[in-house]
Amino acid sequence: MDTSRLLRTTGTVIAAAGLLLVGCTSGGSAGPKAAASSGPASPDPAALRPYYEQKLSWRDCGVPGFQCSTMKAPLDYANPGSGQDVDIAVARRPATGPGKRLGSLVVNPGGPGGSGIGYLQAYAGIGYPAPVRARYDMVSFDPRGVDRSSPVECLTGPAMDKYTQVDQTPDDAAERALLVAAFKEFAAGCQARSQRVLPHVATVDAARDMDLLRAVLGDEKLTYVGASYGTFLGATYADLFPDRVGRLVLDGAMDPSRSAVDLNRDQTAGFETAFTAFAKDCAKQEGCPLGTGAPDAVAARLKEFFRKLDAQPVPTGDAARPLGEALATTGVIAALYDESAWPQLREALTAAMDGDGASLLSLADSYYERSPDGKYANLMSANAAVNCLDQPPAFTGPDAVRSALLSFEKASPVFGTGLAWASLNCTYWPVKATGTAKPLAAKGAAPILVVGTTRDPATPYKWAQALADQLDSGTLLTYDGDGHTAYGRGSDCIDTSINRYLLEGKVPPKDKKC
Repeated sequence: MDTSRLLRTTGTVIAAAGLLLVGCTSGGSAGPKAAASSGPASPDPAALRPYYEQKLSWRDCGVPGFQCSTMKAPLDYANPGSGQDVDIAVARRPATGPGKRLGSLVVNPGGPGGSGIGYLQAYAGIGYPAPVRARYDMVSFDPRGVDRSSPVECLTGPAMDKYTQVDQTPDDAAERALLVAAFKEFAAGCQARSQRVLPHVATVDAARDMDLLRAVLGDEKLTYVGASYGTFLGATYADLFPDRVGRLVLDGAMDPSRSAVDLNRDQTAGFETAFTAFAKDCAKQEGCPLGTGAPDAVAARLKEFFRKLDAQPVPTGDAARPLGEALATTGVIAALYDESAWPQLREALTAAMDGDGASLLSLADSYYERSPDGKYANLMSANAAVNCLDQPPAFTGPDAVRSALLSFEKASPVFGTGLAWASLNCTYWPVKATGTAKPLAAKGAAPILVVGTTRDPATPYKWAQALADQLDSGTLLTYDGDGHTAYGRGSDCIDTSINRYLLEGKVPPKDKKC
C-alpha cells in the first residue's frame, strides 16, 4: 500500500493547526454581488467585475488528460480595485462521457494547505466514481497561499526538519521555552518570507475565489465536494453565496461554531477514538507490538514507548533525524487517518521498538509532505497561515496551556499533552485573526449533503451532526466506520447515496446511516 499517496489525498492535516496537524458552458456565469452573510466588508461589485469576466486559457498540464490554467483574484477583497492580484492555479479533466455534461465539479481535499490540483490529478480526476467523472468536468484549484497559488513560505527544509523534532511534551520551564521559541521562529519566518500574502489567506478569501472560479467556468451554481477542512470552505461559500449553491457534498465535516481550543480538544478525543479502534484490532493480530489486552493497556504501552523516545531517540538511517517522541507521535497519528494503514503502523511500531525508526519516520514525512531530498511542500506553512487568520488563538500563552492540560489528557491519555501544546502555535502569529467561530446557516441555499464518519479521527462525528443542524438546508449522511471521510472509501451505500445526489440531485432520506 502506498501510504504516502493515501495521506496526500484524503484531507489529512489537523484542522486547528499545531506542530501536527482538506470546456465551459455558454452563458450562466452570475457576476459579483454583495455577500449574504456577516463577516468582512463586502467587496465592491463594480471593482470585481473584471475578475468575474476574465477568460481562462487552458494548456496541457504535463499529466495526461488534464488541463491547467491560471485565474486572477484580488489580493485584498476589501480593496479589489488596488491593482494587486494573486494568481490562482486551476486544473480540470473534461467530462469523459457518455451522458449529458452537468457542468463542473469542484473538489477540495482539505488541510487547509492541501493542494487541490495534486488531489485532482492523483485521485479525484481518475478515482472518483466513473458515472460522476462521465458527466462532470472534474476541477480543482490550489487555494491562495497553497502550493502553486502564491504559496506561503516559512522555513527552509533543514529548519523544518528541526521544527518537526521539537519536544511537544515539555517537562520543565526550559523545554517550554524551547517550544515557544520554535513557534516564534516559525511565525517570524512566515512574516519574513510571505508578508504580502499572509493577511489575505483566510477561508473567506478562498471562498470568494471559489465564486470567481464558478463564474469563469461558466456555471450558474457551484457543484462541489469538500473533504475535511474543505467542508468549512464549502460551508463558508454557501453562507456567503446561498443562491449560488448547486449540489454541495461536505464530507468529514468541521463545526464552524467551535472555538479553536474546543476544535483542538475535540480532535484530540477523535484521535483517541481512532487509536482505540486500532488498539482493539492490533491486539487480535499475531505479534502486535503493543501486546494484547484491553485498549487502555495497549495505550499505556504506546505512551511508555513515547516516553522512552523522549529520553532516547532511536536511529532512522538519517543521523540528523533520529526518531524522537515528536516524530513518532506524528507517524502514529498519520496512520490513524485510514484503517488500511493499520498494518503498516504495526510494522513500523515493531521496527521502532526494535531500534529501527525509519518506517515510523516515513509515516511522519508523508504527513508533513517531506520529500526524500529534504524539501517540504508548503502544506504546514499554509495550514498555520489559514487557521491563524480564521480564528483567534486557542491559548494566550504557556500558562493557559498548562491550565487546560487535564482536559486534553482526559480527551486522550496518549496524545492529549502533545496536542494541547501544539495548539499554542497561533499565539505568536504575526497577523491578527480576522475570523471567529460562528454557526453557518446558508439561508436559502439548495439542499446540502453533510457526511460524517462515526469514528473519524480528525473530524469527529459530532461536528458533522452540528454542521448539518446549523445549515438551513443541511442533510446528514452517516457512515458507521473508521477512518477520515467516507466518500470513495469502500462503502457502496455511501458512494451510491452521494453519486445519486451529484447526478440526480436526490438527497438521501433524513439521517440515513450506512
